[in-house]
Amino acid sequence: MKTFSTNVFLAVLWLALTMNFSIINFSFGFIVAYFVLWFLKRKDKEEKYFKRIPSFMAYFFLFAKEVIKGSLRIGYEILSPKHYMNPGIIAVPLTAKTDMEITLLANSITLTPGTTSLALSDDKKVLYVYNVFLHKDPEKSIQEIKNGLERKLLEVMR
Repeated sequence: MKTFSTNVFLAVLWLALTMNFSIINFSFGFIVAYFVLWFLKRKDKEEKYFKRIPSFMAYFFLFAKEVIKGSLRIGYEILSPKHYMNPGIIAVPLTAKTDMEITLLANSITLTPGTTSLALSDDKKVLYVYNVFLHKDPEKSIQEIKNGLERKLLEVMR
């Protein structure tokens, strides 16, 4: 958290020095400060900050891809005369352990068009998900969630 605060401070300092207060200029300052801090702390093996930012970006782009893909599938389904939906409920065994990890995963699934998180088992080991486009083999849909959103989210959180 200390490194992140330093990164934000350096980005704000960049804004003050350039006297250009825009989100693009802040983003540029943040990226430059990130690389400067990485260069200064590259030998510090304890620093997780430099692993989390690329992991977060990978998660963000995967999530964006899933939202766009789900939106296009739902839009195509609405406009086409033939129905391709195969709705169903699947039980996804969770690798996520903490409440924060489970909540973020459930919200990510719900925000993706065509899927909704329904319930969490009492022991917090299984998440029940409604999927509009369930594969013929439900295990394939489960593996898409586990190897996609859950894996990338856990890379960010751990």
